Amino acid sequence: MQELSIVVDNKVGLHARPAAMFVQTASKFKSDINISCRDTKDDKLRTANAKSILGILTLGVFQGMEIHIKAEGDDEQEAIKTLGELVKNNFGE
Repeated sequence: MQELSIVVDNKVGLHARPAAMFVQTASKFKSDINISCRDTKDDKLRTANAKSILGILTLGVFQGMEIHIKAEGDDEQEAIKTLGELVKNNFGE
């Protein structure tokens, strides 16, 4: 299992287009990939399947939030590296 914590700097967070890019990228990997973050209202940890657009949008990730990406499977290292770079590079914006 590989994990990464990273802050989302994209000005719109993980909404619509960035979320779609994240799901599209995650779906290229065989590994099970989850994304989680703390809810700012009640501080509960929320987790979603990184290959589900609805799941990611439900998390409500906005700029400045820390997300945790966890991958488990044959290509877990490459998945974490690629998704981390996507977030770090502000989804190409």
